Amino acid sequence: MILLCRWVCVLTGLAAALPAADFGARFEQIRQTATPAELYAFLYALPKGGDLHNHLPGAIRAEWWYAAATDPARNGGDVFYTRVRFTTGLDTGRPLVLYQNIRRAAWERLGEAARGDYVRLDALAPEQRQAWLASLRLDRAGKGRDEFFTWIWPRLGQLPQNLPVLGEVLVATMQAYGAEGMRYLETQSNLTGFFDNAGNALAPEQVADYLARRLAQPDALATGVTVRFQAIVLRFHPLAEKMLEEQYALTDAHRDLYVGLNMAGIEENGQGHPRRFLEKYRELRRRYPTLALSIHAGEMDGPDAHIRDTLLLGATRIGHGVNLIQDDDTLRLLQQTRRVLVEINLISNRLLEYTPDLAKHPFPEYLRTGVPVCLNTDDRGMWDSNLTDEYYTAVTTYRLSWAELVELGRNSLQYSFAQPELKARLLADYESAVRAFVAKYSEGDWHAALAAVHPVTYGYAQRTWGFAGKN
Repeated sequence: MILLCRWVCVLTGLAAALPAADFGARFEQIRQTATPAELYAFLYALPKGGDLHNHLPGAIRAEWWYAAATDPARNGGDVFYTRVRFTTGLDTGRPLVLYQNIRRAAWERLGEAARGDYVRLDALAPEQRQAWLASLRLDRAGKGRDEFFTWIWPRLGQLPQNLPVLGEVLVATMQAYGAEGMRYLETQSNLTGFFDNAGNALAPEQVADYLARRLAQPDALATGVTVRFQAIVLRFHPLAEKMLEEQYALTDAHRDLYVGLNMAGIEENGQGHPRRFLEKYRELRRRYPTLALSIHAGEMDGPDAHIRDTLLLGATRIGHGVNLIQDDDTLRLLQQTRRVLVEINLISNRLLEYTPDLAKHPFPEYLRTGVPVCLNTDDRGMWDSNLTDEYYTAVTTYRLSWAELVELGRNSLQYSFAQPELKARLLADYESAVRAFVAKYSEGDWHAALAAVHPVTYGYAQRTWGFAGKN
């Protein structure tokens, strides 16, 4: 019976894929003759699967943070302050971070002089507001890896600690994804680290209950995007093993919303190497049923054994995998087994200068030699980009075929950690959407059809390709 079911699934998948395969010549015609704006519109309208490599705080556009944090109806009645000058705290030995954000409870605990260094977020002068927005994204030359890891994340400060604000910006993100044809978001955000307006820590159960209720509200459901979460551990933290144990237990206890666990943090910091956690993962596997792992690895300039060792930890998805191309044995293993997916983040790798020249990115080598891959946004809010930008980058840089485009979307669902019934529904919905898309653009005047598509573009597309701003 099991073998029969497997063959039915295979045959069903082949049948679903046939219309997409027949569309290859038409897509090639569109790719070659469309204007850049038309091709972008085509890819914006393209049905997409999921975004599997997504850091929730980093996925939020600065404008969305600002709108939610300054609206009492959306921020739970809190007030946010941001640092605009340095007249105090100069002798602490800690980096001084301009436009770092704190909540009212933290501001009230400051001395009178220190309070003067902060301005209410909703009281910023126009030029200060623009500087605040720019402080949360990589939007000009000269910013890069150091700006991202050292300054942008600390600037967020206490914004992500406010649960109503996080819920609001999550839904804003879902709305943007839904508009560009995506149906599943697997984002990284923990059940810990949230505080009420008085500064008291919220229990994980409170957070889980809030997230479930917020995702069940009409505006969230109307997006057509299903959300599941991964817990995440900062790999180089001195207490990372303790944090891993805590997040593993919380993920196990909330498998309705949480489908996996991740580890992140700049790999150049050698304290977070994978083998540090090998015994801890083996211990946890003795105590808990299987928990899916997607772990950052291979986001490095030179060769190392991090991807190989991350597979040893039990990961079935690798985040980034840029330097996999320099490890012949591990690359061969992934080509042959097709069990492990590499989460590709082209814009991230370019802006953080792991692959400054995307023409040299290993993505097409993985895609065309049998390594499962999909496209993702990583920290789209900080790049001021969207998932369509990733697809447009891939199509224009690597001349993707129609079959490859469909494969990328399918992989992003097939290799997701979504629960089996949900995954089956998402895949069926994706295949149906692809067939409808093919039917729409197979015949007739595709120029006219694309003229009716109105993509929302952000700063990255505007700066990189000169597309008009529509956000």
